[in-house]
Amino acid sequence: MKAYLQATSIIDCDHPKVIEFAEKTVGNLSKTIDQAVALYYAVRDQIAYNPYRVVLTEEGMRASRTIIRGQGYCGEKSIVMAAACRHLGIPSRLGFANVRNHLSTEKFRQLLRSDIFVFHGYLSIYLEGKWVKATPVFDKNLCDRFKVVPLDFNGREDSIFQEFDNNGERYMEYLHEYGEFADMPLALFTQELQKYYPHMFDPTENEGIISSSD
Repeated sequence: MKAYLQATSIIDCDHPKVIEFAEKTVGNLSKTIDQAVALYYAVRDQIAYNPYRVVLTEEGMRASRTIIRGQGYCGEKSIVMAAACRHLGIPSRLGFANVRNHLSTEKFRQLLRSDIFVFHGYLSIYLEGKWVKATPVFDKNLCDRFKVVPLDFNGREDSIFQEFDNNGERYMEYLHEYGEFADMPLALFTQELQKYYPHMFDPTENEGIISSSD
């Protein structure tokens, strides 16, 4: 369990920005489960979801950097919650999967040249003696635009994806699970992006999503 409480270069739970975010969010809440739920909604709605910029460096993916930017993609937002949880003494680990998003925008599908989202991020939190999955990714404003009910989280049940939209149409499905990790597996993440989206690493075709600078 020690590995899921430690600071890392990316899950920088000892950074002042992470500490400030976590402490401000939980306020006077004393129960661990209440703290985790409060963190979930803060990360979900206060940090905007933006999949159009992926920085493949440790510095660019740090929780503290995402808090400062105020936006991030699924992996970055999950890293923020993992770091905030660890600061509060709540064990956390990162999970990743390939998913198919049936309601992604045409613009984004054209950029990816696919409707498969590789390395979609979530996290697991150890609460009340068990691991519970949470996905603090798609903020309420985004869900409202896509007519999808935002994912809620109560700290006791898994909250990982919206399978259907408000009209009962297929919205998202999980295709492949990579597993759960004590730290961001940056090398594997980069490898899978190169495998599924090779054009993103071609300087003549890169639309600016993949970057090595923040």
